[in-house]
Amino acid sequence: MAQEITDATFEEVVLKSDKPVLVDFWAAWCGPCRMVGPIIEDISSEYEGRAVVGKVDVDANQEFAAKYGIRNIPTVLVFQNGEVVGRQVGVAQKQTYADAIDALL
Repeated sequence: MAQEITDATFEEVVLKSDKPVLVDFWAAWCGPCRMVGPIIEDISSEYEGRAVVGKVDVDANQEFAAKYGIRNIPTVLVFQNGEVVGRQVGVAQKQTYADAIDALL
């Protein structure tokens, strides 16, 4: 299950992680986000223990969405050592997200 990340937990969960982190910026009203959601859940299961996979509801948590320039959703960012190393805007195939994590493992 993808971890729910909030503005309050973002720094601890994402920026201070010693593992690669994939973060899905989404909103409940966003149609394409609902298409990406199950893919993110699959990735979360497959990479459990090897990478952190989480979701940020941009309606409820705007601080880090603004900080990282999230203008369109879904946007998936990949972090390593607190730095953005990958960005996918819009819906992509599951393999695209898996490849982004695999490149860091």
